[in-house]
Amino acid sequence: MTTSIESTYLRLLPSIDRLLRTKQAVELREALGPDRVTAAARRVTDELRREIQEGAMPAGDPTKDLKAELLERAIRKLEKTCKQESQAGIRPVINATGVILHTNLGRAPLSERARAAVTAAAGYCTLEYDPAKGARGRRGANVENLLIQLTGAEDALVVNNCAAAALLVLKVLAGGGETIVSRGELVEIGGDFRIPDVMANSGTRMIEVGSTNRTRLEDYRVAISERTRLIMRVHPSNFRIVGFTTSPTVAELAECAHSANLFLYEDAGSGVLLDLTAYGLADEPLIKDCLAQGADVVSFSGDKLLGSAQAGLIVGRSEIIERLRTDSLYRALRADKLCLAALEATLETHLQGLSFSEIPALRMLAIAQDEIEMRARNVVSKIAENEHRSANESSPLRAEVIVGESAIGGGCGPDVHLPTSLIALTHEKLSADSLEQRLRANKFPIIARVANGRVLLDLRTVSVEDEPELISTLRELQSV
Repeated sequence: MTTSIESTYLRLLPSIDRLLRTKQAVELREALGPDRVTAAARRVTDELRREIQEGAMPAGDPTKDLKAELLERAIRKLEKTCKQESQAGIRPVINATGVILHTNLGRAPLSERARAAVTAAAGYCTLEYDPAKGARGRRGANVENLLIQLTGAEDALVVNNCAAAALLVLKVLAGGGETIVSRGELVEIGGDFRIPDVMANSGTRMIEVGSTNRTRLEDYRVAISERTRLIMRVHPSNFRIVGFTTSPTVAELAECAHSANLFLYEDAGSGVLLDLTAYGLADEPLIKDCLAQGADVVSFSGDKLLGSAQAGLIVGRSEIIERLRTDSLYRALRADKLCLAALEATLETHLQGLSFSEIPALRMLAIAQDEIEMRARNVVSKIAENEHRSANESSPLRAEVIVGESAIGGGCGPDVHLPTSLIALTHEKLSADSLEQRLRANKFPIIARVANGRVLLDLRTVSVEDEPELISTLRELQSV
């Protein structure tokens, strides 16, 4: 762009005030608030100015007034910017990926009972108040009691996530001393969470024993010194070593620790309260078994296979839990009322034996392939029943049911592949990537997979209540 043309463009660029007085900007200000739209208008005009100065502005339409065309471009940019900002927050999505505990999509969806409990706790509630006594109560006392009943522990404590639980246990029990852990358990999981980093932050010195694939009981015994405070056992989460491997059992490590007057701490990961061997999860430790086999303290997640809100749950010997509860770090890590309300409702469901009927994550885990196939064929049939298209008009959208696999996710059972039936989509005018992008751009974003040039939808993770929205969106794609 020559200097004279650039100068003309810059001179005719609409001012922020002119842009904000357009009909579109006025409507946006009413919907999103004046400050937010004004800030967006400033960014839009700055962006247009930069495009002009860098020569990236396309030549104007000779049939249009240049000043009006620049204003029109500014309006389009403002609408796009405001739309992106309004959709940037947390909002519901339809998870059609088939990944049950999808970390990016909020992991375990709450049960209806847990959602109702969160709503009830959103106002004033008995967070730290005992109505029977008319006095202050202990935060999370009922959740702790439920955990004790479900796991057989002497006592329990709740913090805001599993990393916080590990940090608290290591700081209180081993801060200033040493913690022994197998090299094969020094894992990194999602979000750059590394066991060695948590140990360093807790103030304990990590003593690695064994090798990546084989750690023997004798390795732990040799490493014990006068500075040793704790032996730690870490569940590998989404990492597995197979083949030539060796590692001591919980019972063996407990005997080793106790003979040296040490505690054994088990970071159990996903929080399994029920035997899930039938679903391929034999290597996910049952919390009550960890305690029964001798672990002194066990931590696990609330938002994975337990099926509730994000939380770090700690169970174990009463003397240990009391030390954790009275440490100043606990106050910084404790859970809020909404988390505790969801946990309480979910744990009550487990205690009543209604886990697979009421808790969505476990219900999805247990769905048989033939049930998913029946639902998938029903959805495909309803897509074809589009009243807005004539009987002779062919659809550019093709949907068929194929066999596939679902995943558990959340670091649980990485080698478990649940058989499922998928709805495979192709479109005559849209590539698979473009089709997937349109689904994401829906009012309720539909998150799917793309493989082999097709968009794949797995109804294992789509609730029956969300099927009408899914069908409606797919019908609209027939008109593209």
